[in-house]
Amino acid sequence: MSGPDDAPRPLAPDRPPPSARIPPRPPYRIEDGTYLIELSLRRLPQLFNSLDPSPFHEKDLDPDADAYLVGAARELGHKAPIKLVIHLPADELTWADKSRVGEAIHNYFDYRRRSVQRDLRLSFRRGRISLAIGLVFLIVCMTLRELVLTLPTEAFSRALAEGLVILGWVAMWGPLQIFLYDWWPTAQTAHVLQRLAEVPIELRRLDE
Repeated sequence: MSGPDDAPRPLAPDRPPPSARIPPRPPYRIEDGTYLIELSLRRLPQLFNSLDPSPFHEKDLDPDADAYLVGAARELGHKAPIKLVIHLPADELTWADKSRVGEAIHNYFDYRRRSVQRDLRLSFRRGRISLAIGLVFLIVCMTLRELVLTLPTEAFSRALAEGLVILGWVAMWGPLQIFLYDWWPTAQTAHVLQRLAEVPIELRRLDE
């Protein structure tokens, strides 16, 4: 059973001097103009979900490692060049090379990207259906409004007519929210996952 010390830990920050080309963004180090997203591990399996029975190169990442990598890539932005550096003890490096750890990480984030993009397509499909329903409902409300305005009781008819207008536009809020606001955070997440699915990965010896 893994303990608190088994969770992947970001490498302690080493603040570099300011770069003339890319401004430093603590706590990420810069090498040759590239921001380093670093993990320090005692054992390679710490990086992966121990409950996942899949073959090694198809395993899910540990939730803490996933959250750190996604958060770091999101924080650095889509323009900053990045590299993932994994620090391991010397006796783990050879096994890590043979285990194709880089391929496993890329496969994981590519799978997550495809899953998020599928959710985005489903959201747009739901939005189109909701928009069609909302438009029909709005037309019905506007038609009823015109009929209500013909009622002899003027005060009551005007109040009911205005209520129908409000009700019709409230029904439009759901699809409008999908197309105006809900889609872009999901699209941004898909872009971050795409970056991590292609990020250069380097294994380095952990300084004890």
